[in-house]
Amino acid sequence: MAHYRASDSKREQFRRYLEKAGVLDSFTNVLVALYEETEKPNNALDFIKHHLGVVGAESTDVENLRLELDDLQHKYEQLMEENKDLKNRLLQYESVQEDETE
Repeated sequence: MAHYRASDSKREQFRRYLEKAGVLDSFTNVLVALYEETEKPNNALDFIKHHLGVVGAESTDVENLRLELDDLQHKYEQLMEENKDLKNRLLQYESVQEDETE
């Protein structure tokens, strides 16, 4: 019986912690919003994430990654062009050397 009470005590402490942090209110508000939706979304988890603000954080990360990708693609194109030019110069240099040895 003592083990049962210890478990209840820990649960109650955790519940108070969640309540104090505002987690229960946030979850309640999101679940009420989901309940009040006339057309239920196909993915309830995405709905909850969106209403808790998780999607906004991902959007910032995604935008930063897109900018980085654009920058890296631009650098890649520049390096490929430089590589092509250097290969052409090398071919010209090699052909000049071959002409001199003949």
